[in-house]
Amino acid sequence: MDWSHYCFRSQWELPAPPAVVHEVLERAEDYPRWWPQIREVRRIDDTTGVITVRSLLPYDLTFTAREVRRDRAAGVLEIAISGDLDGWARWTITPHGAGCLARYEQVVDVSKPLLRRFAVPGRPVFRANHRLMMRAGRRGLLALLAGRRQAV
Repeated sequence: MDWSHYCFRSQWELPAPPAVVHEVLERAEDYPRWWPQIREVRRIDDTTGVITVRSLLPYDLTFTAREVRRDRAAGVLEIAISGDLDGWARWTITPHGAGCLARYEQVVDVSKPLLRRFAVPGRPVFRANHRLMMRAGRRGLLALLAGRRQAV
């Protein structure tokens, strides 16, 4: 087993139409406004940016994200990731009741030397750190969506 390989999956039930959620999620440069652990997104061009993330643990992850797929009709946003993490991440947004489901999948290999060094003993902590980050992201997105509904 490669202890530096991770597959993450999250599912968020959201009280907004898929098109609205897709519109928010496709604007990665706005993530730091509503997702506290995403510290910075710097656009390089129309399809590429550099993202810095820091959750509960005292380390930053910095990686380049390159758009691979943006398909509003299918509700898919996918990026290729390289840097401290190498792999891919994808949002799939589908109708669900009066709102939608936003499914997040990420398959990455950690390449940051410090994290590779602690791959075996740190694995449960790294996974918990990711869960906390995703939970905070969902809360931030729910607050943003609630603010949009009130503004209408």
